[in-house]
Amino acid sequence: MIARTILLAVALVASTAANAHEPRKGPNGGTLVDAGDHHVELVAAGNEVRVYVSDAADAPLPSDDFKGTAILLIGGKPARVPLSPAGAFLSGPLETPAEGPVKGAVQLTASDGKTAQAKFD
Repeated sequence: MIARTILLAVALVASTAANAHEPRKGPNGGTLVDAGDHHVELVAAGNEVRVYVSDAADAPLPSDDFKGTAILLIGGKPARVPLSPAGAFLSGPLETPAEGPVKGAVQLTASDGKTAQAKFD
């Protein structure tokens, strides 16, 4: 009985890990990660950071349904960046220019009050 319970627990953990998505390249050239029910892509280019939000099927969601903050590590220093809707994405200014993948987190609040957090390592 104990062996059966342990086997069931191992199977559940393995199936959860198999369904989790690793960070991957997004359609806009940034890093795409899971954030709750959404996928979030972070793109740093020059003095701007862009955040694209999509549903679980990778269909883009309107940026005006969200507000958020990015907390990024740029040049070895943390930067807190407020994000605002800007067409197909959320955008925020970077004081120090950045290119390519950056480390940090994005905190989003949807118009219905639900929150999500995306981590970028």
